[in-house]
Amino acid sequence: MNTRRNFLKTLGISGLALNLVPYTAWANSVAPYNKDYDGRVLRVAIMGLGSYGTRVAEAMKGCVKAKLVGVISGTPSKIADWQARYNIPEKNCYNYENFDDIKNNPDIDAVYVITPNGLHHDQVIRVANAGKHVICEKPMAVNAKEGKEMIEACKAANVQLLVGYRMHFEPQTLEVIRMRNAGDFGKITFFQGLCGFKIGDPAQWRLNKQLSGGGSMMDIGIYAINGSRYMTGEDPIWVTAQETKTDHIKFKEGIDETIQFQFGFPSGAVASCLSSYNMNNLDKFFLDGEKGYAEMQPSTNYGPIKGHTNKGELMQPITNHQTVQMENMAAIIFEGMQPIVPIDGYEALKDLKIIDAIYTAVNTGKKTEIHI
Repeated sequence: MNTRRNFLKTLGISGLALNLVPYTAWANSVAPYNKDYDGRVLRVAIMGLGSYGTRVAEAMKGCVKAKLVGVISGTPSKIADWQARYNIPEKNCYNYENFDDIKNNPDIDAVYVITPNGLHHDQVIRVANAGKHVICEKPMAVNAKEGKEMIEACKAANVQLLVGYRMHFEPQTLEVIRMRNAGDFGKITFFQGLCGFKIGDPAQWRLNKQLSGGGSMMDIGIYAINGSRYMTGEDPIWVTAQETKTDHIKFKEGIDETIQFQFGFPSGAVASCLSSYNMNNLDKFFLDGEKGYAEMQPSTNYGPIKGHTNKGELMQPITNHQTVQMENMAAIIFEGMQPIVPIDGYEALKDLKIIDAIYTAVNTGKKTEIHI
């Protein structure tokens, strides 16, 4: 603990200033960073030691409420590297065959599943059955049916299921939500979400239907889906969608290249969104209301997020998304804190139901009702 305190005292409050600010105060003020936290620490094992797992591990160096204590990987060389880099004891190292044994390890509280989408379902259920809390990267599953089964398994095991919606803790995003709730934009009429980049290696798991569950929609389209919901404050009730595919070799059957989709909301507001694996420079949200607007670009990448409204530039502090996420997931699990925008399995299930409806709309060419 002393080593971590010294690290944080050296770091100061710069990029982590909002880590421990109460949820309701995030968008309004910056509380002093609590460098001397002595409460319960969430001890986490990361499953899947790829690039994003590494990003989370590095971010957790700045946490006081969460600590990386274990790893689960199918690659022995990665386990050895992580052991040395993060001082992880041998007894907290597992592979994909034996990680059910974590049920007998009292030094691990939760497992963060950061593996390909198609593996989430079975791995999350195994972690739950081992009696550990689960953090799952998004999308939580490849369809709503799998998502429901994951929720039921965690409920039966009496463990929490949280999903890596890091934008739900991002200060500028929360400020826009605060302004909307305060009526600063008036009645919301329109949302636009653009998410896209040109994907590289055609052999990667994201372009493998069995591992990814789909293409750009499952990977980055979910940002526009989830963003449309927290920006408007509503869940869509219908969708129309159109797929464009220009490269049938790279984007095989079941792997979408580009999908445009449109939502309708109960209030009458509408949304127009795009998800693509073949267009660069797409990371933008726009929210329009009868009295004002908010625009964010970039809107969902690792930062810094930049935005402005009709009242001027958003000036909230820049944070490390993964550090803030892990700090507050610990607070949710151990302290019962409730985020402004939920990050639990039920929240993730809503996005999966919407994704199912989008694919139905693409395949049928018809307007499809969404039943959340």
